[in-house]
Amino acid sequence: MAKEDYYELLGVSKGASADELKKAYRKKAVQYHPDKNPGNAEAEEMFKKVSEAYDVLNDPEKRAAYDRYGHAAFQGGMGGGGPRGGAGGGFHDPFDIFREVFGRQGGGGGGIFDEMFGGGGGGDGSRDGADLRYDLEITLEEAARGAQKEISFRKNVTCDRCDGSGAEPGSKRVTCPTCRGAGQVRRSGGIITFTQTCPTCGGAGQKIEKPCSACQGEGRVPKSTKLNVRIPAGVDTGSRLRSAGNGEAGVAGGQSGDLYIVLTVKEHELFERHGDDLFCEIPIKFTLATLGGTIEVPTLFGKASLKIPVGTQSGTTFRLRDKGMPSLRAGRQGDQLVRVHVEVPTSLTSEQRKLLEEFAKVSGDASEPTSKSFFEKAKKFF
Repeated sequence: MAKEDYYELLGVSKGASADELKKAYRKKAVQYHPDKNPGNAEAEEMFKKVSEAYDVLNDPEKRAAYDRYGHAAFQGGMGGGGPRGGAGGGFHDPFDIFREVFGRQGGGGGGIFDEMFGGGGGGDGSRDGADLRYDLEITLEEAARGAQKEISFRKNVTCDRCDGSGAEPGSKRVTCPTCRGAGQVRRSGGIITFTQTCPTCGGAGQKIEKPCSACQGEGRVPKSTKLNVRIPAGVDTGSRLRSAGNGEAGVAGGQSGDLYIVLTVKEHELFERHGDDLFCEIPIKFTLATLGGTIEVPTLFGKASLKIPVGTQSGTTFRLRDKGMPSLRAGRQGDQLVRVHVEVPTSLTSEQRKLLEEFAKVSGDASEPTSKSFFEKAKKFF
């Protein structure tokens, strides 16, 4: 009898993404799991089929071979012997998907799924420390030039009194009475027997005779910590810096977690940031806009000269090359965009007014007021 199509078994299209495959498999695996269908041979067979389908389609190389040759890719000489006579490369553990969903508690002692159904766990009871997050606000100048910042936070560190063992000095570890030193206990779940991390010793096979008085057997204590952090030039709001090993200490020899510093760049009173470019708006005198000239404008790296052409209009934008933010990845500098706003004087001396009136006459502006000319032209629209 011809084998069923793997995509149809999982209920996905041939273009399904890895996430879509995972969700589809999880749904099918829960539906046909033997524990939910005790004594149902048809459900158990379907459970094996969807597991085999996911094993193939979740592997890029196997999936490419299946898409090209179908089931023939794993028969005869094309793919070698397969899992339980199926697709090549080793049978997919159907419980891995549940471990991914429910996660592991600390990385060593077994996760929620392992506690329920057995499976992995650090045989020595070790557990990795948690990763930590620190939110840090910096100025735009610090983001542009880079900076050194000292941060202070609390975390769990290895207990000095017991050196992380959790045992009071002078006491010893004894064999766990629950698992008798094995670190695991067996539990029956219908037709399947599961191995579970020992709940008494956490998989270590031993328990502490007398817990440490400083950490109460945890092996860790909370402590305030200071750390110098280097901020690279070019960071932006949302940038994350990883400080390896500066998270919480592990338990029973587990590795320390990492510290992630998440940055927020304060708004600047003069500059707006657009990617690697900076934008600012500056006022200029109407005489400078008319006659042209050169002015100095501020940048995050000092002053820069900007040439104003004759007859510059209000709202004109100029570009200062390489005066913006440094790029973290491209290895270049952004630009600074300067928009000029022409200021019109709000009060004039009698001499200034007289000179402007003379200028208006010479320019022909006084012969026909702009407002009158405009409204004469606008009559045809009414």
